[in-house]
Amino acid sequence: MFYLKYRPKTIAELDNTRVKEAVAKILASKNLPHALLFIGQKGTGKTSTARIFAKAVNCLNNRFASSGNKTDQIEPCNQCPNCVSIANFSFTDVLEMDAASNRGIEEIKNLIKETSFLPMVGRYRVFVIDEAHMITPDGFNALLKTLEEPPPTAIFILVTTNLEKIPKTIVSRCVKINFGKARREDVVNMLKRYVASENLKFDDPILDLIAQHSDFSFRDAAKILEEFVIQKISTVEEGEKFLGIRGKNDLLSVIEKKDLKTTLAWIEEFAQTGGNFKNLTESLLEELRMILLAKKGLEFQDNQESNLSTAETILLIKLLMNAYGNFRSSPIESLPFELAIVEFYHSREKAGN
Repeated sequence: MFYLKYRPKTIAELDNTRVKEAVAKILASKNLPHALLFIGQKGTGKTSTARIFAKAVNCLNNRFASSGNKTDQIEPCNQCPNCVSIANFSFTDVLEMDAASNRGIEEIKNLIKETSFLPMVGRYRVFVIDEAHMITPDGFNALLKTLEEPPPTAIFILVTTNLEKIPKTIVSRCVKINFGKARREDVVNMLKRYVASENLKFDDPILDLIAQHSDFSFRDAAKILEEFVIQKISTVEEGEKFLGIRGKNDLLSVIEKKDLKTTLAWIEEFAQTGGNFKNLTESLLEELRMILLAKKGLEFQDNQESNLSTAETILLIKLLMNAYGNFRSSPIESLPFELAIVEFYHSREKAGN
């Protein structure tokens, strides 16, 4: 899998630009924090960053080295025994725990016991707790004491997709790094790195299409790229058909012609040819959002023009958002979308448009 094959191994290789800069500043500072909190949705590089951080602070060939190989570099060398062992999950001073299955007070107490031991090989003992929001209240209470008075050789990295479930007392003792959603330009740059490494031929419009439909996730974008390779997809049209969003721009132009019968016929053909209405709605909402912002004076590289008025654009956005929330419960996939379109035309007729 591309995402595993090309997983970042250094800070410079991190695809998330904001995170790359934040981590570099922390490692370059005089004093390392004893606890970090990585926050972000799935597939944004949180665990990869935690492992890179663990390698960096235990590398034998950078600024954290205690031997004569010490340099001014903050990057892990990925060649010394410590870096290699961490990459192979065999380094005794780096412990990873999945809180989804080890969430109770006993598991946390056992982890805390480990902090009382000095590093056996590296400079720091790094404890990575994935899905940290799954820890029980008693478990968090046990962890809090250690975070308040941490051993000087211990570093905790808490990784979560749900900040709201982390107690404020825990959050206040951590340095937060918000991974946010993967930005489109960062996703495209990651895809270009994969394409170059695999000697693939994908032009920018296809990569931009993948980025648009990656759910703001580096991992999901990598999966879509791999699917395109397997299916031998080489054009945007083929990609749109595969993703179930083909004809998005055609549909907007049909809607603008104010002919309900033609629009419903387009939707029926889309359904009969296997179109994905969830993906179509996401794509239309993004397009309408850009049109709305352009109407309000924001300038974009691509001209966002539409015959829809501002009021019509807002109405269609609201109706499609409502339809999107009903897809899961609808017995007929196309029905929420069709109802939204019919109501849009009915509202326009009532307004005299």
